[in-house]
Amino acid sequence: MTDFPPEEGELRTEGPDDVEGLLDELFDVIERAKSMPLSSSAIISRDDVLELADRARRALPGELLAARRMLRELDDLRRRAQQESDELLDEARAQAANLVQRTEVVRQARHHAERIVLDAEAEARRVRHDADDYVDRKLAAFEIVLDRTIRTVQAGRERLGVAPPIPGGEREAESDEGEAGGEISPFDQDQL
Repeated sequence: MTDFPPEEGELRTEGPDDVEGLLDELFDVIERAKSMPLSSSAIISRDDVLELADRARRALPGELLAARRMLRELDDLRRRAQQESDELLDEARAQAANLVQRTEVVRQARHHAERIVLDAEAEARRVRHDADDYVDRKLAAFEIVLDRTIRTVQAGRERLGVAPPIPGGEREAESDEGEAGGEISPFDQDQL
């Protein structure tokens, strides 16, 4: 079946009863209306125009209901989208705060570890310095004791009249003979 435009004076009774279609049909009726001679007025069938207006009025509540329903659905969709976006933003903020907190914890831990290492190195230097001082004091005391011992030994030998050993073999041979001959060595305390 072909859709030809209706002839003059003929209304489309079939077709959708949507407001837009009915208004288009009303405009067609007005455009096709015959002009009155020597006037800008047109002759329009009152029944045709009233029928179209009535159909439009009856179709309008259904269209308005559909539009309102669509607006509600769009509003619900917008509200759900807004809620989801708010939830996503809240989740993203929480994750960002968590990352910042972890980053801050890591930064503080690093700083604390660096401080511990610096303190340990300072303590190691202090202990090393104290140990060096202790060893130096002990060596100095030992040096003093050795110096006194050497002076005491030299004084004791001078009193005994024993000459200090001569490097080489001559003096060793004499001391071996002296020990063998029954002489008492000044260093042998068991014989004194």
